Amino acid sequence: MDAQRGSGTAAGDGDDEFLAAYDPRDFPAIAVTVDIVVLTLRQGALHVLLVERGARPFKGAWALPGGFVRAGRESLDEAAARELAEETGLDATHLERVHLEQLGSYGDPGRDPRMPVVTVAYLAFAPDLPEARGGSDASAAAWIPVAGLRLGAGEESPKGLFADPAADPSADLSAGLSTDISTDFATSDTPAFIEPDAARPRPPEQGPGHGINGGDAVPRPADTPPSGRSLPLAFDHARIVADGLDRARAKLEYTPLATAFLGEEFTIVELRGVYEAIWGSPLHAGNFHRKVLSVPGFVESTGATAARGGARGGPRARLYRAGDARLLHPALLRPDREAGVR
Repeated sequence: MDAQRGSGTAAGDGDDEFLAAYDPRDFPAIAVTVDIVVLTLRQGALHVLLVERGARPFKGAWALPGGFVRAGRESLDEAAARELAEETGLDATHLERVHLEQLGSYGDPGRDPRMPVVTVAYLAFAPDLPEARGGSDASAAAWIPVAGLRLGAGEESPKGLFADPAADPSADLSAGLSTDISTDFATSDTPAFIEPDAARPRPPEQGPGHGINGGDAVPRPADTPPSGRSLPLAFDHARIVADGLDRARAKLEYTPLATAFLGEEFTIVELRGVYEAIWGSPLHAGNFHRKVLSVPGFVESTGATAARGGARGGPRARLYRAGDARLLHPALLRPDREAGVR
């Protein structure tokens, strides 16, 4: 314990001799990784960024973007920002627009068949994120509708991730999942539930994609994929994504982070679309409008209006920007929770 006294950034008196004789091999080897749940809205539906693994284990399976921490050379936050930039193509300027927070740590024995690995998961979201591109160890990357993921109970261990319980995590799974994963959810008489924004590694000059629809169109949650046609994830990433979604849904109740999914200026209709997409349920337009404007510091008027009127005509909607509140009081409760406290 003596070596941990003080600031923890420099060795104390007598530590040089101790460190010279110290052998880290006296302890079991363990690696640390970061994995990132990146959420954005595309065509009004909540999407998560996934990469197709290009190497074993779980070669050909889909997983969260992430990688090993460069031990001794970067912090956990720096590793997460680096991985996020590599998989999304965001530069330092654009990264400032991304909300990035630590979600939790995952270290169940056997979560990685290679060796003991603890991963520190992060949650990130922002509007108008670019088209996905695979990093050095990924053969492809895609924005996947959350509705197409298999996030049920029992999916957090490698044995529970695949239709065949006997599937070998070290096997090449690319034969089981096609490059265009929209075909993996399609049947002969049922179209794919949504066209994923898949992309092979692309030149950095390719233009960015777009998030939530502009104007006054009301975004709607993605359709549910056909029965029995869900997308499995490698490692325990289904559990991590589920935890990230729970965190995002909860934080929308008591923080203004819904505005992080929108541009600098937005309408109340667009803000409601964020809540509907993430909570997965429709909201009463009038009640939502009243609640938002009654929360001090949640949003503030820009004094301007949208470029065009709503789909049904009428006056153009007012534009707002994020206010200075860090917590929402009173909170905006989800419909199911609101009914429970009445």
